[in-house]
Amino acid sequence: MFITGGSKGIGKKTAEEFSRKGHTVILNYRKHDKEVQELMKQLHDTYGNKVFSVKGDIADEADCFRMVEELLREVGGVDILIHNAGPFVKDRKTFDEYSPGEWNYIIAGNLNAVFYLTRLLIPHMREKGWGRIVTFGYDRVETAPGWIYRSAFAAAKAGLASFTRTLAMEEAANGITVNMVCPGDIVPEWKERPISEARGEADGSTPIGRPGTGEDLSRVIAFLCGEDSDFITGSIIPVTGGKDVLGKVFHQEGS
Repeated sequence: MFITGGSKGIGKKTAEEFSRKGHTVILNYRKHDKEVQELMKQLHDTYGNKVFSVKGDIADEADCFRMVEELLREVGGVDILIHNAGPFVKDRKTFDEYSPGEWNYIIAGNLNAVFYLTRLLIPHMREKGWGRIVTFGYDRVETAPGWIYRSAFAAAKAGLASFTRTLAMEEAANGITVNMVCPGDIVPEWKERPISEARGEADGSTPIGRPGTGEDLSRVIAFLCGEDSDFITGSIIPVTGGKDVLGKVFHQEGS
């Protein structure tokens, strides 16, 4: 399996989940070479699976081509593709406060990158007659809702939701499923922590009553990439603990 942004956060937790299941794991990353090498060793020593890494910018078409050539030489093909990486501007800005460069950066990293990599890696899945692709969205993205102060990110992910469903229809006959997962309000300190720890913590802002974790996402992703999920495609699955993520942001601003 190939996961973008696999060196930290939800991506790292997903890499751990697939390593635990014995998959060959390929980690994409942009920087922090030492940390990636340490993670690769940790995964291999803990789970005994093969772990590779490929450094590059998924938003750059030429870099994607180079990375795919490199990983195909290493492993021969990829049949599970997790589009985890995607830039996000933390500062709250109205649309007119984005520069064209910032806008293009967000669109390229969250939408164009999925096209680049999928186009390059899907031939192996078609040849094998089996494949799994997972993209990332946000709460209620399939309805194309407005997201105050997140215009670029919301536009990219709404487009990606439509692309995900279109790809699912086009590739179903080839044995390839394509689904999107939508994380809830998972704060940075919980992205790499397990569910078992979260169950001991109270979170009154989430209907489930506990914080969300990277493991909540990784378990859903792992199921979607297994044999038993072959009838699930074109789905957009919220993993939010029931929390209204968009409403939370709006009400905070309006209060």
